[in-house]
Amino acid sequence: MQVSPRLIVWCAVLALLALGVWSAVAWVRALPPEDSPFAKLDLERPIGWATGMQFARIRDDPSACRAALDASLIGIEPIAERREGPNAQCGYINAVVLTQSTYPYSEPVRVSCPLAAALYAWEREVVQPASALLESPVARIEMIGAYSCRNVYGRAEGRISQHATANAIDIAGFRLANGRVVTVERGWAAGSADAAFLREVRDGACRVFRGVLSPDYNRAHANHCHLDMGPYDICR
Repeated sequence: MQVSPRLIVWCAVLALLALGVWSAVAWVRALPPEDSPFAKLDLERPIGWATGMQFARIRDDPSACRAALDASLIGIEPIAERREGPNAQCGYINAVVLTQSTYPYSEPVRVSCPLAAALYAWEREVVQPASALLESPVARIEMIGAYSCRNVYGRAEGRISQHATANAIDIAGFRLANGRVVTVERGWAAGSADAAFLREVRDGACRVFRGVLSPDYNRAHANHCHLDMGPYDICR
């Protein structure tokens, strides 16, 4: 029986496709977990190519987020659900207070679970190595706010801020072990070690957080870096 040339071609194409699929699956399986979009988030791993996708999954999955925190070395305590505002538009669910992290903060950190997870990864994988640019290690992170029931920029009308759901934090600076404080307001100007450090922690934050706003964004952020886990992907 004579085999149709067209059938031979189709069989060859299907074989090549099957080989391609098998090769792709094998390649993905060989990836380090931090580079695999299918791996679960592990906060003790380095930040990799797929870390952002892994964080995306825990933003909408409270149980997965808490599991990631519980499996890490971070210390947290759950916070009772809260609703406030004229239309109950503010408040939080699945929020925690940090009790132990890579660094202490200048005031208690009460934030959403995904933001707490992102902060821990950022502290360890970004802030800690970046501090080698300074004359002394970072000893404490200076913050100027996290939860706040308000609209963006505190306007009377408009879009609600990520701060209104404990899903954002504003970082004003870093206190070093030698007592000196590196502030965003005074240290952002280019040409100094402080500026290099601050840009390093801002750029690294963009690999973990969804929203990162610095003095490069607008004057409203001249004295702090805004970090959030909201729906908008922006790094400025």
